[in-house]
Amino acid sequence: MTQQQRLNQVLELLSERGSVSIAELCDDLGVSVATARRDLNALADQRLVTRTHGGATALGSGYELPLQYKIGRQADAKRAIARAACELVTPGSTVGLNGGTTTSEVAREIGRSEHLPSAGDVPGVTIVTNALNIAYELSVREHVRIVVTGGVPRRLSYELVGPLVGATLADVSLDLAILGVDGLGGRFGATTVHDGEAEASRRIAAAARRVVVAADATKLGRSTFARICPLTDVDTLVTDGPVPAEVADELAAAEVEVIVAEPEPRSGGKDG
Repeated sequence: MTQQQRLNQVLELLSERGSVSIAELCDDLGVSVATARRDLNALADQRLVTRTHGGATALGSGYELPLQYKIGRQADAKRAIARAACELVTPGSTVGLNGGTTTSEVAREIGRSEHLPSAGDVPGVTIVTNALNIAYELSVREHVRIVVTGGVPRRLSYELVGPLVGATLADVSLDLAILGVDGLGGRFGATTVHDGEAEASRRIAAAARRVVVAADATKLGRSTFARICPLTDVDTLVTDGPVPAEVADELAAAEVEVIVAEPEPRSGGKDG
């Protein structure tokens, strides 16, 4: 296991527990005391944790992993969801994307897509986004036209937030909005951890004719701090596995279409 992989795991443990001790890290990660101490010091130097005697604590109750540390979580699921979501994008359409690891995968799938060709001066697809990393990655794709909202970037997510996001979207019409979320359920609908990001996502959804939530199964049936929109505003959920019965009932009551993404077959294997 590389140091980066260990740091990812340490941050995930802190996200779940709020604090960890060096002894716990030694047991959970199978590392020495010296290695656990070095890893915590490295994260403290990056101001991602607060060091304590014998361990570390998360920075606050609303602890949020930086985007670069989320990339490896549920990676296969997110790629499957991205492929399924990309199939909803039609040639010549205008699509809104918020930030996050799942929508970043959707953006990469759109960038690789062969069913969205340009036609002369008409792009294969227009992407409207408040995520700087998505805009950067797609800027080299000839079939993609990029429109970036205004706003102030958040260091943890690379998303632009603030009133300039709404100002950009005020006169924009989207065929489709594909949103990443931190939680989805009947009571609070689609939610995320940051109120500014929730407002930006809400603006993207409001400008769209169809709203798609792309979320792996770990997000279903949970809620986080800030509401993006009620479940009744969501047209389609793209997820990666069976939906829990209670959540399925809530989705059905809100008339949300559910698409379960099929994992990509592994090369070189055999059935059975």
